[in-house]
Amino acid sequence: MSKTIVLAGALDTKSADYRFVKDLIEARGHETVLVDFGILGDAAFSPTISNDEVARAGGSSIASLRAARDKTEAMRVMTAGLQVVIRRLYDEGRLDGILAMAGSGGTAIATAAMRALPVGVPKLMVSTVAAGDVAPYVGTVDITMMPSVVDVSGLNRLSRRIYANAAGAICGMVEAEAPAVAADRPLIAASMFGNTTEAVNRAQATMEQAGYEVLVFHATGTGGRTMESLISGGFITGVLDITTTELADHVCGGALSAGPERMMAAARAGVPAVLAPGCVDMANFWARTTVPDKYQSRNLYEWNPNVTLMRTNVDENRQMGEMIAAAANASSGPVAILLPLRGVSQLDSPGGQFWDPAADAACFDAIKANLKSGIPVHEIDCNINDPAFADKATELLQEMLG
Repeated sequence: MSKTIVLAGALDTKSADYRFVKDLIEARGHETVLVDFGILGDAAFSPTISNDEVARAGGSSIASLRAARDKTEAMRVMTAGLQVVIRRLYDEGRLDGILAMAGSGGTAIATAAMRALPVGVPKLMVSTVAAGDVAPYVGTVDITMMPSVVDVSGLNRLSRRIYANAAGAICGMVEAEAPAVAADRPLIAASMFGNTTEAVNRAQATMEQAGYEVLVFHATGTGGRTMESLISGGFITGVLDITTTELADHVCGGALSAGPERMMAAARAGVPAVLAPGCVDMANFWARTTVPDKYQSRNLYEWNPNVTLMRTNVDENRQMGEMIAAAANASSGPVAILLPLRGVSQLDSPGGQFWDPAADAACFDAIKANLKSGIPVHEIDCNINDPAFADKATELLQEMLG
C-alpha cells in the first residue's frame, strides 16, 4: 500500500541530495511531499511546499528574511513555520513518515518539526551531528538519527550509499505495521533504574495480570522527561513513580537530571500516582574522572567503567524529600507515598555500600514534615526491592484506579 513520505530540507543548497532520495522512495511505490525550508536561494526544482509558504507559516516571508540578513531571526521563523506546516500535513493525512538531511542548522529546524508529531510516526534525521550528543534534537520523541558521515552537500560515492540506506529505512518504517492486539489496555507508567529492577519487574507483572499495560521508563533524565510528556499528553492512566533518582541528579548536578519539573506531570493532570524515593541514595556521573572535585572525597561506587554513583548525604536527601512532598501536595488526583525503611535501592540495603539510615531518614522525615494532611504515607519495613514493597505499591495504585 502506497504511503506518503514528507521530505523536508534546505533545497537552495541540497536539491541534488533530495532529488536522489525522492526518486529512490518513489521507485518503491510511495508518494513524496517535498517541503523547502532553505532561505538564501531557490530550489533547483519545484517543491510541493515552497520556502515562502514555510516562512509565512512562521509569521514572515522569504523576501523579508533575505532583506533583513538576520540569520537568528531566519532560523526562528523557519523553525516555527516548518512546525506548523509539518503538523498540518499530518493532520490532513498527508504524512505517514518524514525524512530530513542536513548539517547542524538544518537539523535543528527539521527535528523541531519532527518533535511536533506524535510518538510512533516514523521520523528519520540524516545529520552531520548524529554521532554526537543528540538529546537537544531528539527531545522526548522517537526521532531516529542517522550519521551522514560526510557533509550533506551533493552526491558522491559515499553519500549515495548513505542516502540509499536512508531511503530504504524510511520506506521500511512506513511499510511496517505493528502487530494487532485483542484490545488496548489502560497504560501505567513506571520509573525504573538498575537498582530498582526487581521492584519494578514484580510490580509490572502484577499490574499486567490485572489488565493494564505497563510502560517502564529508565530514569536517565531523558526517560523521566519522556514519561512526564506522555502523562501530560493524556496517555497514562496511573503512575508507579517509584524510582525518583533523577531528583538526586538535579540536586547534586549529576549527569541524569530530568529538571526541576520532574514528578509534576501526574500532579497537574490528576493522574493517580504512587510515589517513592527510589534510588535517591545515588547521584549519577560518567566515568570516575568526570566526578567534580568537590565530590571526590564522597562515597563513590563505580557501577561500570562509564558510570560512577555518588551516595547522597543528609542535606541532599532533605531537599529531595521536600521535592517529593511538593509534588504530592500539588496533585489534583489521588496520590500516596510509600517509604521503604530498609533502603531505597539495591546498594542502600543493610550491609550495602550506600546503606545510610541517617540520610534515608532525612528524606523520609522531610516528606512527612512537608506533606499536606490527608495524603497517606505508608512505611514498609523492607527494602525497596523486597516483594512486599512492590505488592504494596500495586495494591495502592489499584485501589486508586478503582
